[in-house]
Amino acid sequence: MMILPNAHGGFQLSDVTVQYGAVLALNRVSLSIDAGEHVAFIGPSGSGKTTLLRLLNGMVRPKNGCVMAQGKQVADLSPGHLRELRSQIGFIHQDLCLVPSLRVIRNVMSGGLSRKSLIGAVRAMICPARGESLEAHRILERVGIAEKLYERTDRLSGGQQQRVAIARALFQRPRALLADEPVSSVDPVRAHSTVSLLTRICREQLLTLCVSLHNTELARSCFQRLIGLRDGAIVFDCPSDQVGDTELNQLYRIG
Repeated sequence: MMILPNAHGGFQLSDVTVQYGAVLALNRVSLSIDAGEHVAFIGPSGSGKTTLLRLLNGMVRPKNGCVMAQGKQVADLSPGHLRELRSQIGFIHQDLCLVPSLRVIRNVMSGGLSRKSLIGAVRAMICPARGESLEAHRILERVGIAEKLYERTDRLSGGQQQRVAIARALFQRPRALLADEPVSSVDPVRAHSTVSLLTRICREQLLTLCVSLHNTELARSCFQRLIGLRDGAIVFDCPSDQVGDTELNQLYRIG
């Protein structure tokens, strides 16, 4: 696969292999995701979805192959430039990684710490600037929980905590958002509402969005492109309206 100059916000993988000890997590994967594109990764547990997401923001380094993110070859980046790259890519973890005892505003504003020095980060968390507090409030308005600004995070429902995690990623001012099973712990109605919110905000802000999902119907209804993974390899990469029962049975077959 020929590697072309990549627009800011996009990703390209060429013949990428990731291995953890004896386990082959990704096996010679090649794909291209354009800036502003929305893609869902689907597949059974252990298929490589999380590894693929972590590869895109440099949290995982490949054994072989080339990863381009935000127009940069990840393997060539110094630690400082890698940190800068990660600051441009928001990551919503499956367990959300919120600090339960903090108020919502503090969790949201932690998304901007990568832009600050150590002293600046401490100052921002202790005594946030008015402009940043207003920005956090505006983002919480967009995700529908502005009234929870000063609530302790552990007093929120699971769905509300998911929205805090989304708000924290948006406070980062990213060019791309990656989300690893962001709705695995809520009911189907709330899951659809949350993913629809995420895709709408990314569409409005022209952000690249890559999400891993177990719910195939949710993936098909909210994303135009689906990438199916099994045993660390891409089984299919096509428009969602071309993914039917035959493709899903192949992807999730037992044995």
